[in-house]
Amino acid sequence: MPEDIRILDLANPQLPQTFVDQTRAAAPMADALVLERDAVVTQASNETGLTDFGEDGWQERLDVVLQGLREDAELSPIGKLSGYAQLVSFAKNRLLLEDLWKRHPEIDDVKQDPPIIIAGLPRSGTTHLHSLIGADPKLRALPWWEALEPVLADSEKPAAGQPDPRLERASAGIAFRDLAMPHFNAMHEMTVDHIHEEIHLLAIDFSTMFLENMGIGLGPTFRDYYMERDQAPHYRYMNKILRTLQWLRGGTRWVLKSPQHLEQFKAIVDAFPDATVAINHRDPVSTVASFSTMISYSTRLSAAKADPVRLGHYWAERLELMLRRCVEDRDLLPKERTVDVLFHEYMGNELETVDAIYKMAGLDFDDDSKASMAKYQAEHPRGRFGRVQYDLADFELDGAELRERFRFYTDRFPVRLES
Repeated sequence: MPEDIRILDLANPQLPQTFVDQTRAAAPMADALVLERDAVVTQASNETGLTDFGEDGWQERLDVVLQGLREDAELSPIGKLSGYAQLVSFAKNRLLLEDLWKRHPEIDDVKQDPPIIIAGLPRSGTTHLHSLIGADPKLRALPWWEALEPVLADSEKPAAGQPDPRLERASAGIAFRDLAMPHFNAMHEMTVDHIHEEIHLLAIDFSTMFLENMGIGLGPTFRDYYMERDQAPHYRYMNKILRTLQWLRGGTRWVLKSPQHLEQFKAIVDAFPDATVAINHRDPVSTVASFSTMISYSTRLSAAKADPVRLGHYWAERLELMLRRCVEDRDLLPKERTVDVLFHEYMGNELETVDAIYKMAGLDFDDDSKASMAKYQAEHPRGRFGRVQYDLADFELDGAELRERFRFYTDRFPVRLES
């Protein structure tokens, strides 16, 4: 296994000269860019030839996201361009979906078996559990390329035997990220077919906590707007997209995952009333250190100036808010279909955990399932890209103070406290 990794340039990123040059070259284009709704809508419509975005309400949400991009953090030229491009992509996806739904109303009749939904703080083992269960061919999971572009325009559909152009576009994005951030895979492995969370599908309705990050790592404008509103309609919208993907590519029973679900149990019960929910729990002090490192590292291209201290404090508070929602709403989930997964028990006992989840979901954990998961484990050993070391001092956070702040949670769930 590779040696442990200590990222020492969070506050002063040392980027390859290629990206420094690209940032300078992108400055004039970024300066000319207008972060306003009309610009996003016009470009999305021009690129798709479509104009129907569906039910109103998305306009206000998009406006709030754009306000956050303008006001919450100073963007680098690449950050401004990539943030704008992401919003155009979400708008295009929305147009393509609405067009497909109008032409194929039978999608409304697609049946869906009860999903398995994984919730938990980032860095609490949710990604590994999601990928492990997603390796089972009996279940339907969302690959990265499909999350980015769930519907392909008719004009782009490949001829028989030709590759889907979405795969090439997703590959190019990953290659760009790997060059700029070579340690990212050590924190969160990404490949074209990597199983991804459905947070990008929620973004098509412009309502998800993903939008308070947007590659910048700080977004109180959208955070406050998002947290004050009922997210159930947006979860129902996401569910319709999932049923659309079933209609397009098959599958009936989803395995889903997102940290956002930890604070949206009400919306989950509304949109997926028969779901089995697995909630991952880990020492929140460790998750703050780990996630603050990952988010600080991942914003080095988008932020005009690195500020890990601000990010660390922002996300310590944000994760606390998520855990308070979790504690308050935990009992809204049906006892007979909800399991709490403790990180220290899951590690090293992964298949036993999956077996318990399957029993609760009424699924047979048969030899084919076990073999598929064993193959995944063999091909994705922990630490194969190296293990990143985390230090709260990088963010001027005090472990003892955080321990007290999170006591409401560690008193509620028997997580093992880490150093």
